[in-house]
Amino acid sequence: MRKFISLLLIPFCLLGCKNNDQSKTDQQTIQNYITAHHLNAIAEPNGLYYVPTATGNGGYPNAYSTVTVSYKGYLTNDTVFDQNTFFTTNLGNTIPGWIEGIPLIQKGGSGTLLIPSALGYGTQAQGSIPANSVLIFDVHLISFQ
Repeated sequence: MRKFISLLLIPFCLLGCKNNDQSKTDQQTIQNYITAHHLNAIAEPNGLYYVPTATGNGGYPNAYSTVTVSYKGYLTNDTVFDQNTFFTTNLGNTIPGWIEGIPLIQKGGSGTLLIPSALGYGTQAQGSIPANSVLIFDVHLISFQ
């Protein structure tokens, strides 16, 4: 029985090790991007990085807010995969990187979010976004409720 349980645990360890390797790869990719683009980024505990670009004059949304934003999403090779000048959504319906990153931006303010793959689409490709991609979003927070 112990041998059987040990054999069952091996795939979970391998998956955990692979996720840890991807996390390290993402962090190195983000650090390289920050260095190459001379960004003054703030590291969050979850691996997300935030670069404030313009201070707003209102409050801050929370993870349950409905937000209206203007954004451009691109990969670390600067390939744009999406952009919108007026987009309204409930943050709870977005990727974890937005749920955690948009509340760092004050109403009327702007910032850049550098999102590790685990807080984006992870191991799943999404349209023109390859699996395990670090995502970058330039976001202007127009309003929130």
